[in-house]
Amino acid sequence: MSAIPTMRLRTKYLLFVCMIHAIALFLSYFVFEKNKVYFLCSEVLILISWQLYNQMIRPLNLLVQGADAIRDRDFNIKFVKTGTLEMDQLIEVYNQMIDQLRKERTLQQQQHFFLDKLIDHSPVGIIILDHDDRVQMVNPVAKKILHAIPIEGWFLKDIIHPIIDEVRVLLKEKKRSVTLKGGAESYKIQVSEFIDQGFPRHFVIIQELTNELLIAEKQGYGKVIRMMAHEVNNTIGPVNSILDSALEMETERIGSSSLGNALQVAIDRNQNLNLFMRNLADLVRLPEPDKKYMDLHELIYSVATLWTERAKAQNISFEFNLYQVPLIIFADQLQLEQVLINIVKNAIEAIGANAQGVITFTTENEPKRLRIIDNGKGISAEAVPYLFSPFFSTKVDGQGIGLTLIKDVLLKHDFPFHLYDNEKVGAEFPINVS
Repeated sequence: MSAIPTMRLRTKYLLFVCMIHAIALFLSYFVFEKNKVYFLCSEVLILISWQLYNQMIRPLNLLVQGADAIRDRDFNIKFVKTGTLEMDQLIEVYNQMIDQLRKERTLQQQQHFFLDKLIDHSPVGIIILDHDDRVQMVNPVAKKILHAIPIEGWFLKDIIHPIIDEVRVLLKEKKRSVTLKGGAESYKIQVSEFIDQGFPRHFVIIQELTNELLIAEKQGYGKVIRMMAHEVNNTIGPVNSILDSALEMETERIGSSSLGNALQVAIDRNQNLNLFMRNLADLVRLPEPDKKYMDLHELIYSVATLWTERAKAQNISFEFNLYQVPLIIFADQLQLEQVLINIVKNAIEAIGANAQGVITFTTENEPKRLRIIDNGKGISAEAVPYLFSPFFSTKVDGQGIGLTLIKDVLLKHDFPFHLYDNEKVGAEFPINVS
């Protein structure tokens, strides 16, 4: 059943005036011949009533115009006073209300703009969800952490990523925070909520802890290394001097002997210990990278050439699936070379006595990435959480320095990386070099 449209007040009044006017004209017809004054007076009364109508209906028209402006969110329309007391009071109230609304809207826009800037320049990753847990906003830090395609507009349940997996768990279990460790990177994930239009909405804060943990680790083991290096260097120098003198005396006395051989072994071992301490000291004193433009492919071939003889001795071959044109990156060539040397060394040791070992270098351009894959024994699940921890090694004679050095260099370059067990072959080490 359709609603009957309501007749406007102005229309009602016009109908009423027309009806009165028609009655007056009808009556004036009978008195026109007798008394013309009555007829003129009736016309004057109608004109007066029309003026009164205009004065009565004008405030209503202003109210309608003001309501239309407010509905259209146009807070710049103000009315000028007319000199009529009632009308001016209405105009004054309306103008005050419009001024207040305009101030409130300006303040709200400024606050919204400030909040957007704050989120955009925040040092932590922020993801804002709508009422249906659909991603509404992702700030630049969160995009960098996720290393994913733009996810604005996606439902949280449709995104496949370890960090988003943890967010879903936090929302489901009504928890507030969790610390996630993935390879060399650690993150603190927090889920909070705010009220929007009377309904709760969630937002996610992702804080990268990698640099903080790295600084704490360096402060811890750096002091120990410096103390050890000081004591070892102070000891090895005099001891080697004594051993050299004893070896020289033994050689002059009877030439080659068991004692002379033992003295030489002791000297060599001291030199290895000294080299080990220098490596530890280099780990603590790693300089800032001197970045220059370089061809990654040339570096890969150079490192492969360096390990060719060692690889051949273990029946290991190198395969190259490189991008068809030179891959130019911005990095410290010496430091990155040391990274690749350590990765290839670990791959060769992981392959061991494999019947047919293969180490594959693969490069991609969009994004720029290097992947080093070997068909060795892979990585055990127990070792994964400790891979990049200082002094941790799965080898019997390992020092636990190589992966720590790799981590420090790549973090200083802002090159995301990971080391994981490849399901098809052995281990894979991807590095984003863009």
